[in-house]
Amino acid sequence: MRLVEVLGALSLATDLGMGQPPGHAVRTCLLADGLAAALDLDAAERAEVFYSGLLRFIGCTADAAEVAGFAGDEIALAATVAPFAMGEPDDEAGALAATGHFPAAAGPAGPAAGLGELKAASIRAHCEAAGMLAARLGLGTGVETALRHGFERWDGSGHPHGLTGEAIPVGTRLAVLARDVELWHRLGGFAAVRDTLRARRGRAHDPRAVDAVLDVGEGLLDRVADDPWPQLLDADPDLTEVRGERLDAVLDVLADFADAKVPWALGHSRDVAALAGRAAAGLGLDAAAVAGVRRAGLVHDLGRTGVGHRVWDRPGRLTADDWERVRLHPYLTERILRRTAALEPLAELAGAHHERLDGSGYHRGLRARDLVPAQRVLAAADGYQARVQDRPHRPRLTAPAAAAALADDARAGALDARAAAAVAAAEDVRIHVPATWPAGLTDREVDVLRLACRGLSRQAVGQRLGISAKTVSRHLENSYAKIGVGTRAGAALYAVQHGLLSDRE
Repeated sequence: MRLVEVLGALSLATDLGMGQPPGHAVRTCLLADGLAAALDLDAAERAEVFYSGLLRFIGCTADAAEVAGFAGDEIALAATVAPFAMGEPDDEAGALAATGHFPAAAGPAGPAAGLGELKAASIRAHCEAAGMLAARLGLGTGVETALRHGFERWDGSGHPHGLTGEAIPVGTRLAVLARDVELWHRLGGFAAVRDTLRARRGRAHDPRAVDAVLDVGEGLLDRVADDPWPQLLDADPDLTEVRGERLDAVLDVLADFADAKVPWALGHSRDVAALAGRAAAGLGLDAAAVAGVRRAGLVHDLGRTGVGHRVWDRPGRLTADDWERVRLHPYLTERILRRTAALEPLAELAGAHHERLDGSGYHRGLRARDLVPAQRVLAAADGYQARVQDRPHRPRLTAPAAAAALADDARAGALDARAAAAVAAAEDVRIHVPATWPAGLTDREVDVLRLACRGLSRQAVGQRLGISAKTVSRHLENSYAKIGVGTRAGAALYAVQHGLLSDRE
């Protein structure tokens, strides 16, 4: 299995999260790679450009909760502003005003000022998360740095650090430019690309790179017009293979990317994977089947990125329309995984995690005769794990209560009784408290960090722990300094990676 295949699948999930058609990131990657060749960059620089173009929006789930808080629909917002993100502030504000859907984007000094403040905070979180995930993928410091500066502008008015000119990593410069080319070509053909880039030359974009687009861009666009996937594999800069523990580590990144979409889901995919793997082994499935169940658990919620945060975070009953959106997510997971031969063996298994023996599940409404043991185990593990997590519409259950609910589902004919029993038997409800926390964190700092990462306000964290909001702020400042992050999104990814979120009694 080649790393580029897995990252290509991940890029399809970022397309969903950004409201773009499947293949947008792949085409952006190939356009950026073509520009790198036209500019005669060396092999190391081309690899940086390639991965930066492919994964530029790997941080798109990390700030979804905050963006949805002011926009209502973070996916629609991302799609609306995409063509104007590298334009002038008034361009973005005008695009939002035209939709009538984002009134909260206006600040006291007008729409552009309000949007600018919110945009800067969002981009800080997005870029920090993107850099952290890239580092875990082992793509090198060049790619990590480029993604940490994913919205910089040539004239220094970009984000998150206002870098200017060639101080901006080349991966960032070409990825940002290639994305504009891909977007505007879909909107109005190469004439629109030409007009847009001429207006942004020397402002948003590197003048030399813009000139390269005007020279060779039309030919590059023609080459990626159909199915870009084979070209992505051909353009792979290092032919890195992943297997065994390295593959598991890469899939961990995909799991955390998916779960970051909604703070209450942090760690869900990891927990489902571990629980399903133990249960499958307990049922006597062979080693390959156990590994498959565990890996499918890591990627089973990738499709969550294509459903807006407000649906997942609704505190009351879902509307019929919301339910239709929820039912999409296993389908989207399956389509993402089927796109690459490397992950296709996991597709049917991961896509069935909400199926039920009596046909009441989704997205296919399969019945007992259609579901193999591995699918039954994954469905039971996901059902159990959901119950022991706090959700917007209900508090979490205790482990015994969750096991009893799982048994009820089995008696009702929805879940496989042996799979449900194996999941209950496999669950270890004890908390293993380490002698010391990573990065020198104290017990109280971990308590505060755990709740803040789940999306609770500082006031709510204080009420839960019996301390003031000011004390919560001090603990968070200390924690962020120790673990080297600056945003809730970065803290959340650190916490789930280092096992700080398991707080069940």
